[in-house]
Amino acid sequence: MAEANRGERPLSPHLTIYRPQITSISSILTRITGNALIVTAVLIVWWLLAAATSADYFATADAVLTSWFGDLVMTLSLLGIWYHYLAGLRHLYFDAGHGLELETAERLGWACIIGAVVLTTLTIIIV
Repeated sequence: MAEANRGERPLSPHLTIYRPQITSISSILTRITGNALIVTAVLIVWWLLAAATSADYFATADAVLTSWFGDLVMTLSLLGIWYHYLAGLRHLYFDAGHGLELETAERLGWACIIGAVVLTTLTIIIV
């Protein structure tokens, strides 16, 4: 068997030439927001369980969720909910066999990102 000289070649040459595209970024964001929403759900369940447990324990949980950190987490969660919802609609559109052209897929990726920011802002203003 021929000896291969692996010392001169990079392990992952595609990483040196790959440029992230909006389609890959939107796919990654969908996964990230889905997992982040699980963390938010755990925080809300913790808050509800604390309310059912005792007044002191609820005061602690409520202090965390109503602090600046809790406000930040809930605002980012709202952004994640809107983004995940819009990305889900985009995937339903893809599953129907529509929007699979590169230009349309890129527009839909940007629409998900911009739409999530706009809907989050509107939700904060309205509520």
